[in-house]
Amino acid sequence: MKTELKWKLIQYINSNRNEKGFTLVELLVVIIIIGILAAVGLPSFLSQASKAKQVEARQNVVAINRTQSAFRSENTTFATTFDILAIGTLRGTANSTTTQYSYDLTGSASTAGITATSLDVTLKGYSGGTTHYGLIGQAVIASSLCETPNIGTGSVSLPPLDSTSVTTHECPATYIKLMNG
Repeated sequence: MKTELKWKLIQYINSNRNEKGFTLVELLVVIIIIGILAAVGLPSFLSQASKAKQVEARQNVVAINRTQSAFRSENTTFATTFDILAIGTLRGTANSTTTQYSYDLTGSASTAGITATSLDVTLKGYSGGTTHYGLIGQAVIASSLCETPNIGTGSVSLPPLDSTSVTTHECPATYIKLMNG
């Protein structure tokens, strides 16, 4: 091979190495791959965000049930306001609101109830109740936590609170029982 031809071949190879960057096709392939990954991952991410918000409501209802049980063991009635219970961010009278839920508290001598009504159409509602049973010389306090079967805002029913037997402390028929004890 002639020296001049070798020199031109080396120059051509070196000039191609100096060109840096991506072609339009390479960029389109990368964008398509990112789009596919986002389409697969985004619904899962949004679902987890809703679940985390619902966990807040469940934890608040359970905390209120436990606090009501402790309060009732020291008093003759259940608490009727959030200020008496002093639980986290729930403050005020029988109604309190967080960014995601509206909480309503009821209390009497033998039963207490809490409803967590969703303010967001993508979340489920929760209800809980605590009942004081007098069984043969000793007091028993039972609690329940119920979840609405569907997402959406709206009213949440309290579970039936029967003071005659621990076994009848149940969630409404269409609700999902998360805790009973």
